[in-house]
Amino acid sequence: MNSATNARELAALDREVSVCRQCPRLVAWREQAATEKRAAYRDQDYWGRAVPSFGPADARILVVGLAPAAHGANRTGRMFTGDRSGDWLYRAMWQAGLASQPESTSIDDGLELRGTRITSIVRCAPPENRPSTDERDLCLPYLRREFDLLSELRIILCLGSFAWENCARELGVRPRPKFAHGLEHRINDRTLICSYHPSQRNTFTGLLTEEMLGDVFLRAAQLAQGGSVDS
Repeated sequence: MNSATNARELAALDREVSVCRQCPRLVAWREQAATEKRAAYRDQDYWGRAVPSFGPADARILVVGLAPAAHGANRTGRMFTGDRSGDWLYRAMWQAGLASQPESTSIDDGLELRGTRITSIVRCAPPENRPSTDERDLCLPYLRREFDLLSELRIILCLGSFAWENCARELGVRPRPKFAHGLEHRINDRTLICSYHPSQRNTFTGLLTEEMLGDVFLRAAQLAQGGSVDS
């Protein structure tokens, strides 16, 4: 498949994701959140659907999270947009030269990603941020197809252990190293990098600092440009 075909196929995949209704519990939850809304966003129209990936088809870096937040991406329609996790994420990406601006507030804010695409294991906001095994398994084929269509992909940056475990399983990593912040594992022509998720729990407690997250993205950018895996 050439690059133009891949781009069309990825765009079609994003459209397919956006209308997915495979998981009744998740559909009910995302739509409930979009109807009841958080007080601060009561005048906004929520996306209230499965959230497609964000970023160019020729991305060399794929950032993988757990799932959209009920009042973040489920509201805005863009991955990691509209919540504090996204504030940390996009600031780190901007500092690493992977985003055109340090903030992501809405799907029409002009933000562009450079050589990077963002997705999640589960594409709908789950109650208590905990998808079931069946829900995860129904969503994983989308990620599998994305791995196949991203022909330039070299780096998979896993935010949290859930993303690491599922990406490693999909790519056939055996034996699977235990999750750790900064872990790097090469398989074929791709390198997986782990980071603590920029959740409020991790950032408020200091488990993850802005410097730690920034270093991981700088490392991913270095490797994506052909830097040494052992450096």
